[in-house]
Amino acid sequence: MATSSGSQRTDFTLDVTGRYVCNGLDEALASTDPSKQPNARPFNFIVIGGGSFGSVLATRLQRLDQTHANRILVLEAGPYVLPEHVQNLPPGLDTGEIWGVPWNSDSPRNWNQRFPGLAFCVGGRSVFWGGWSPYLIDSELPTPPWPSNVKRDLTTPVVPIGGGRLESYLDQAADQIGTAATNDFVFGPLHQALRDALFTGLKSRSSGTTRLTGNRGALNTIDDLEAPLAIQSTSPRPGFFPLNKFNAVQLLIRGSRIAQSEAEQACPPEAGSAQKDAVKRLMIVDNTHVIGLERQGQRITRIWASSQTLPGPVPIDVPPDGNVFLALGTIESTRLALSTLPNAQGLIGHNLMAHLRSNLTIRIPRTNFGAALDPARNPELQVSALFVKGISQRADGSPGHFHLQITASGVGQLETNSEAELFKKLPSIDDIDQFLGLTDEFIVLTLRGIGEMVGDRSSPDPQNRIRLDLLGPQGPFDFNQPRALVRLEAQPKDAQDPRGTKDVDLWNVMDQAAEEVAGILANGGPIQYLGPEGWQSTVPSVDFRRDVLSSTHHEGGTLWMGEDPAAGGSQNRWGVTDEWGRFYEADNLYAVGPSLLPTLGSPNPMLTGVALSRRTADHLVPPPVIAAPGPQYKYLFDGTEKTFRRWRQAGGGAFALIDGALVAQPGSSIGLLYYATEAFENFILRLEFLLPRPRGAGNDNSGVFVRFRNPQMRVPDRNNPAITYAYNNTAFVAVDTGFEVQIDEEARGDTRFNEPDGFPYNHTGAIYKITSLGTNPGQQDYVNTQQLVANSWHTYEIEVSGQTYTVRLNGLPSTRFTNTDSYRGKPPSVDPASGYVGIQTHTGRVAFRNIQIRTLP
Repeated sequence: MATSSGSQRTDFTLDVTGRYVCNGLDEALASTDPSKQPNARPFNFIVIGGGSFGSVLATRLQRLDQTHANRILVLEAGPYVLPEHVQNLPPGLDTGEIWGVPWNSDSPRNWNQRFPGLAFCVGGRSVFWGGWSPYLIDSELPTPPWPSNVKRDLTTPVVPIGGGRLESYLDQAADQIGTAATNDFVFGPLHQALRDALFTGLKSRSSGTTRLTGNRGALNTIDDLEAPLAIQSTSPRPGFFPLNKFNAVQLLIRGSRIAQSEAEQACPPEAGSAQKDAVKRLMIVDNTHVIGLERQGQRITRIWASSQTLPGPVPIDVPPDGNVFLALGTIESTRLALSTLPNAQGLIGHNLMAHLRSNLTIRIPRTNFGAALDPARNPELQVSALFVKGISQRADGSPGHFHLQITASGVGQLETNSEAELFKKLPSIDDIDQFLGLTDEFIVLTLRGIGEMVGDRSSPDPQNRIRLDLLGPQGPFDFNQPRALVRLEAQPKDAQDPRGTKDVDLWNVMDQAAEEVAGILANGGPIQYLGPEGWQSTVPSVDFRRDVLSSTHHEGGTLWMGEDPAAGGSQNRWGVTDEWGRFYEADNLYAVGPSLLPTLGSPNPMLTGVALSRRTADHLVPPPVIAAPGPQYKYLFDGTEKTFRRWRQAGGGAFALIDGALVAQPGSSIGLLYYATEAFENFILRLEFLLPRPRGAGNDNSGVFVRFRNPQMRVPDRNNPAITYAYNNTAFVAVDTGFEVQIDEEARGDTRFNEPDGFPYNHTGAIYKITSLGTNPGQQDYVNTQQLVANSWHTYEIEVSGQTYTVRLNGLPSTRFTNTDSYRGKPPSVDPASGYVGIQTHTGRVAFRNIQIRTLP
C-alpha cells in the first residue's frame, strides 16, 4: 500500500506531525530512482534505528554537511508515537503499547529471562529514559581496553565550539542532553537540609576499601552532590526558551523539517512532493523493519527490509561510497552483526554487560531536621535529588564502580513515592497553587544503586554473551531470521570464569553503601524502610531490593572498540570495531551506541553513547576544505551553506545546494539566483559551471547576469523614469536592466519571436542578444570556438570595467563588448539599486561553483 499523500485521521487525532516528519519506504526509494526523478541520488549514510543514538548520529551528519554532499536515510522499525519525552507531556502516556522487541534467553535463572524489550518507536528509549546521566570517571576508562584516542577525545577539550574554545566530547554531549548544568530546578529547604547532612556525613567517614564521593569522582564542595539530571530548566542563552528534557525524537523532527524546508527552496514552486523528496538530505522512514544485510567481500552492498508501504523483502542498495550504521539497541545490533559478518575471531557478542540495580526506599520524620524543616516556616517540603559516586577496591586491586541516585519528596503518611513531585511538568497555575496548602509529615527517599558489571572478552564461551538462537524453542524472530540468544548473569559461570565473583561482590558493597548513606540522610533520627509488607524498622533483604539484570535497558559492550585482532598484538587490546565504531570485518559498517563500550562503568550509557555518536559523525564528515580565493578575490559562493544563504531566488525555478555546487532546478518560467548582500561597481567575476547535457534535444541553457537592478525593487520605465513598475516574474529584471553572459551550446533561438537556433549572440560565451557583431561600441567581438564537454567543469572570467565587458571562457578570450545603452548595466555609483550579479535557471540542471569576485578601481 503506497504511503498516504496527506495526513491521516484516527478516531481522535489528525496525524500532521507523523506525515510531515516521516516518509514511507516507497517514497524514499523513489527519491533515489533516476527514471522517476532526473536528479535522484542514493542515500550514502543509512542509519538502521531511529532511537536515541541513531537520531543523534543522523542529525549530526546532516548538520556537519555544509556542502550538502550526502543524503541520510533513517530506518526505524516502529512507528512515530510521541513528539517528545513522556515527562514533558501529560501523565499516563507510557501505556506499554510500544514495548517488547523480543530476544530469547538461556540464562539458568528465570528472572534473568524476563526482558520487556526496548522502545519500538521513533526516538526509542530516549522518549522514556529516567534522566540520570553522570560522567564516566577516569578509572572507568582504562586504556586498554579503551583505545587511548577515544579516552582522550571523551575527556579532554578537542572539539571546537566557536570563539576559539574547545570542549571534550563528554562535555559537548552533556550540553546536548542538558546535564552540563546541575539540577537547578531542585531547590528549597528540604534539598538544602538533605544536602548538608549528606555532605557532612560523607566528609567525616573513613573510606576503607570503598570511597563514597560526588559527581565525576570528587567531593570538593557540596555542589559535587548535585544530581546530573538531563533536564535543563534555565535558558542556555538570551533569547532561547528553557530546554525540555532531552529526547532524540525532537532532533529528528527538527532535522526532517530542515531537510523539507531546504527541498522546498531548492525546487520550483510548482514542484510536487516526489520532486522535493529527490533533493531532501534527510528522510526518516518508520514502520520499516530491517531483515538483514547483504555483504560482498568487505562491503555491505544491500539492506533488506519490509514496511507497511512495501511489504518485504525489499532491497535498499548501498552505493559504492555508502556507509551503514547499526544504531539499534545492543541486542539487536549484535544480532544483525552476527548474521552478517564472518566473525572470524569469534568476538562478536562477547563482553556483554548491563547494570546491577537495587532500590532502597526509606522514610524519615521531618522532625529529624529540627528547626531547618519547621512546618511553621516551611509547610511544604518539596523535593530533592542528590548523587553519590562509589569506588570499591576489589580483591585483585582493580576498582569497581557504582553510584547512588537519591530522590526525596515531602509526603503524607500513606505516600511511598520519592518522586511524587519530581519531574512533574505542571500545566497551570491552579495546579501549582494546590501545593501551597500541603503540610508534609515525612520525607520519603529512594536510594537507587547502579553498579557496573565486568565483561568477558576472552573466553571462548563467556558466561554473559549474545549469539544467534538457531535452534530456539520459540522459532525465528522475523522473516526466518533467528532471534538473539542472550545469557546475562551476575554469578560466575564456573571456577574458570575470569570475572569470578566481582559482580556479586560489588552488588553487595553497593547495597551496604546504600544502607550507610540512608543512615546519614536520617540525620541521627528514626528511620523506616519500605519492605514487602510496607514500612518496617529493619532493612529489607537484598532479594526484595534488587532488580533483574535486564530491567535497566543498559546492555552494552558486545561490539566494543579496540585494535584489529587480525593484526596480532595484545588480546587485551582487541576489539570488534575500531576507534570510530567501524567493524574490522566490513569497510562500510559501523556500530552506534552502548554496544561499543569496552567497559560499562556505572553511568547510564546515554551520555557516552551520545558523545561517541557525535564523534563518529565528526570523523565521517570533516569540515569542508575551502581553497583560498585568488589574490585580491573573495568568495561569493564557496560551496557551503554559509555563503549559499547570501543568495536569493527571483522568478521561477530554483537552485539546490548539492555537493558544494549550486544546481539549477528549472521550473515553468525562467529564474534567477542573485547575490543579495552586495552590489558591485567594477569587478572581475570568476566561476565554474558544468553542463550535464550541453547538446541535443532539451539541452542545457543558462547564463550569468551582471550589472542588473535589485529584483525586489520596482523598475523605472525606460522612456519615463518617473513611472516605476513591478514584474510578474522578477527574474526578467536582470534580463532588462543588466547583461547576460550566455551558456547554451546549441545557441537556441528565442521561441517567443520564432528566432532560429545557431546565432553567435545566443551561444556560450556571448553577451546574450547583443546582435551586432564587431569591435565598435555597442557591438560585441565574439571569438569563441570551443565545444564544451559534458559533465566537466568549465570556467568563466567576466570583467566589467566602466561600460566594457570582457569574457574569457576556460582561460581563452570569448567576447568583448562596450555598452552604449544608458538604461542597462548601470553601476551603483550611477544607480544605487543596480550592480548585482546572479545566475540563471532556464533549461537543464546546470551547476555552478567556486564563485569569486575581485573589485577593480
